Amino acid sequence: MKDHKYGKYIMWGVTAFLVIVACTMVAVMLVRWQTVRSVLDMIGEILAPITYGAVLAYLMSPIYNRLQSWLQILLAKPVPKETKRASLSKGLATFGSLVFLIAVIVGLFSMILPTVIESIMGIVNSVPSYVQRISGWIETIFANNPQLETTVLDAYQHGVDRLMEWVQSTANWMPNLETALNSVYSGIMGVVNVTKNSLIGVIVMIYLLNLKDTLTAQAKKLVYGLFPLGTANDLVDKCRFVHKVFGGFILGKLIDSLIIGILTFIIMSLLRMPYTMLISVIIGVTNIIPFFGPFIGAIPSALLLLLVSPKQCLIFLVMILVIQQFDGNILGPKILGDSTGLSSFWVLFSILFFGGILGPVGMIIGVPTFAVIYRLISESVEKRLAKKNLPTATDEYRGLKHVDEDKKTLIR
Repeated sequence: MKDHKYGKYIMWGVTAFLVIVACTMVAVMLVRWQTVRSVLDMIGEILAPITYGAVLAYLMSPIYNRLQSWLQILLAKPVPKETKRASLSKGLATFGSLVFLIAVIVGLFSMILPTVIESIMGIVNSVPSYVQRISGWIETIFANNPQLETTVLDAYQHGVDRLMEWVQSTANWMPNLETALNSVYSGIMGVVNVTKNSLIGVIVMIYLLNLKDTLTAQAKKLVYGLFPLGTANDLVDKCRFVHKVFGGFILGKLIDSLIIGILTFIIMSLLRMPYTMLISVIIGVTNIIPFFGPFIGAIPSALLLLLVSPKQCLIFLVMILVIQQFDGNILGPKILGDSTGLSSFWVLFSILFFGGILGPVGMIIGVPTFAVIYRLISESVEKRLAKKNLPTATDEYRGLKHVDEDKKTLIR
């Protein structure tokens, strides 16, 4: 093509054609976004078992790697042949990882689920007493202003009446039998699908744990076969960085949230607060979401305690404030370190942006995803600045007016 008389023009034409096709596809996707979204949802549902398995394999890979390396040393004398020892250590490491996963799931469900269900049933049964208690608080607060008291009580009673009407109409299943059956059927099918995808996902996890070295080698072979050596090395280095950011952040955040949940449970037990297990689970789970997680978990938990005792609600809010200060300034940095390299503003931006697109999942993966994008853009900009013989440090551009085009100097 380089020696062809019109080779350069042909390449320009092909490039222009591909750009037009890409722009057309983007325009069609934006115009037909609902259709595209439904297709993506269908593909996501089909690939759900693979996704579950990949996530489980990624989370379990540190345990698998530790077990495998430990077994390689342990089996060095009993199994001197290297290939046989490697195969045996892989199988045992896979079995050990599976046992660990099952033990964690069974342990969590057996310890937490009964207490959480009991707490929820207690809340439901206590609703009438909570309604009366709130009415008493309103009367006490507005005792010196009868007119305002009457207005507030009327509004509160109206809200309670509407709530009770909704509960009674929902409970009256005869007129809404078809809707109730459809809801039950949808719920059952949802549980069945999640269970099916989870079981298949565990099988996929087992395959991926055993094949991850082979799949990684095949991916590197493909990259080095398709791209020039410099580009391939750069791409492999970028993949290592992505793995480091995601692995460090997600695994670290899970450990951090587990510790915060346990710490919340211990302190609430010592303070003899109600709904200890339920609130500890809420705080631990929502703490996985950076920045907003503590508030998301603390608000409904505080409302639960407010129904029981305003004093305990206030103590709980102070406790959460202290725990989150400990987490943000001591525990979190110790576990996560500087795994993302983002400032507080970009953390907030990434959570809001990806959370708006992907929901709760986006709020969890938004920070490491944006950290990767930020790093790639920064490296690209710094390379272009270096080619222009301009400084790459951000501080050099504070108060900059313009750059001298001839001397390549910064004018302030």
